[in-house]
Amino acid sequence: MMNNALCGIPNLQVPPCKKGAKKRWMTKLLLLVCIVPVIVSIILLGSCVMLLRYRRKSTGARTENEISTLGVPRRISYYELLQATNRFDQSNFLGIGSFGSEFKGRLSDGMLIAVKVFDLDLEAGPRSFDVECDAIRKLRHRNLIEIISSCSNVDFKALVMEFMPNGSLEKWLYSHNCSLDFTQRLDIMIDVASALEYLHHGFPTPVVHCDLKPSNILLDEDMVAHVADFGITKLLYEGQSRTHTNTLATLGYIAPEYGAKGIVSTKGDVYSFGIMLMEIFTRMKPTDDMFGGELSLKSWVNECVPHSTIQVMDSNLLKGEEENFSTKELCTSSSTQLALNCCADLPEERISMKDALVSLNKIKTKFMEMLLGD
Repeated sequence: MMNNALCGIPNLQVPPCKKGAKKRWMTKLLLLVCIVPVIVSIILLGSCVMLLRYRRKSTGARTENEISTLGVPRRISYYELLQATNRFDQSNFLGIGSFGSEFKGRLSDGMLIAVKVFDLDLEAGPRSFDVECDAIRKLRHRNLIEIISSCSNVDFKALVMEFMPNGSLEKWLYSHNCSLDFTQRLDIMIDVASALEYLHHGFPTPVVHCDLKPSNILLDEDMVAHVADFGITKLLYEGQSRTHTNTLATLGYIAPEYGAKGIVSTKGDVYSFGIMLMEIFTRMKPTDDMFGGELSLKSWVNECVPHSTIQVMDSNLLKGEEENFSTKELCTSSSTQLALNCCADLPEERISMKDALVSLNKIKTKFMEMLLGD
């Protein structure tokens, strides 16, 4: 009673059901089941999009301020560099390099920088700027000089680098006001070896520095060494060696095949590293006046190692009366023998920078163990 929608067969004394009513009811139920989840999904998706937009807006300012940490070079204008370096202040002049001059400066935020200004009157000046930018734009290592930014226009090209307060290794080796003990010298060469191992083996495309020498090794406030000056660096895209007849490098440090035929390879850097390893323990430049004709730094050291290492070592490094004399002499002999292994005449006979780094670390470990034993 009172159910006007009730329907069925005539025997039940109710009105007959209309055909298709059940089908329509099932259709409505099916639509309801399908549509509701879709509507809920659209609402959830819209909420997520709005939440993401809100987060981006709230972190936009922080992202812009911290963009330098994402590998994007800092923008520094030409006029800001002029103001920062103040070239009229002679105390800011750091020296003259192969392709220009270097200045110390301070940015408006107080950050100390070194600015390498390329001499565009030199034929190789602009090319050196391009090479250095190309070589170091993807390189990141604690023992490579950090390039903060660059500034380039038609009449001016400069690189803005981190400032190294302790200057170059050359200054510390040959200045009367500076001195390095055995551990410092060993640590510096381990730093240089780490940088070269990264350049030679850290990328699918090997990077060859081509001009390794003490003046291109800079020291920070903690005396950590940083390899600098990539002006004639070569990227070995085609293989393990290339020929460059117009490549400039420093006499005394270049490998025989480099000087004679212009052949560039990672083994050329290994040779230069070996010469520098001899130099840091003998305090003798390969271009010293005593070397000439048949006598070179390499042959001079080779005649004395391993039996008379004391004859060629820096007198400030080994003193007969000191307590750890024998320990230093033994480890210095091992270091100079490693240097000779790096300076083999044939490139294929030289060790790799990976092996050189391992050997230097072993020498330091042995040195520290012997000191503790003494």
